[in-house]
Amino acid sequence: MKVGKVIGKVTLSHADSGFRGGRFILVAPQGAKELTGKNPRGFSDNWTLVAYDNLGAGEGDDILYVEGAEAMQPFDYRTPLDAISVALIDTYRYEPPTE
Repeated sequence: MKVGKVIGKVTLSHADSGFRGGRFILVAPQGAKELTGKNPRGFSDNWTLVAYDNLGAGEGDDILYVEGAEAMQPFDYRTPLDAISVALIDTYRYEPPTE
């Protein structure tokens, strides 16, 4: 699982019926600099991704997401999906590893 921040939503004109009840969101991956507040922009330089969300995440929410084959696990059949939100984060405390 990875930590991300929802920065927007994707609007589709057509979607597979298997996606009923959810939507697609834009997620900015969060790294050590973002989690400790050392990045003033709050967004990492990593690629923004599109993830399926059926939890109701909104813009500005922190989430946990998974990518790859694990993203298809909640579905009963093979679903063309690369990332899915799996948890909404209420609060977190991040302590970077010490060297």
